[in-house]
Amino acid sequence: MSVWAIRVLRAVIAIALVGSVVVQVAMVALLWLDTDEEPTGTRVALVVIGVLGVLTLQVVAVCVWRLLSMVAHGTVFSHRAFRYVDVVIGAIAAAAALIFAVAVVARFANHATPGDEVAPGLVGLICGFALVAAGVALVVYVMRTLLAQAVARDAEARHLQSELDEVI
Repeated sequence: MSVWAIRVLRAVIAIALVGSVVVQVAMVALLWLDTDEEPTGTRVALVVIGVLGVLTLQVVAVCVWRLLSMVAHGTVFSHRAFRYVDVVIGAIAAAAALIFAVAVVARFANHATPGDEVAPGLVGLICGFALVAAGVALVVYVMRTLLAQAVARDAEARHLQSELDEVI
């Protein structure tokens, strides 16, 4: 990967991280104020889900940053990379669970506030988003297995090269 591409990706990640902090501070506070007519349990649940949802994105961004550093140093095909990829998989799975939690909160909010029901189709759509996010976690898991194969091949190639160097 070129140095230019790594720098551009790092700039995008840095901008996204700054934006995510703004979202956590400002938007979540606005969400709290905007739901003042909702029951307290619903308000707290939505705010907690919002903060944790943004946190999962921040975790993914930091892990991708670290993986980019490993790419820049040529060490991405090592066992250290698995730690970051595993965290990314966990964060995406947690995000999927949080998306599903929004559907659960919306479903129970239907019965808590008369006249302000959430359409059942919207709840189903949110469940579909949760399923897609879980699918993304599975795709990253498949990519992790490809990384494992690449690490094994790289180790095998180094071993064969050392044997060849001994023969020569």
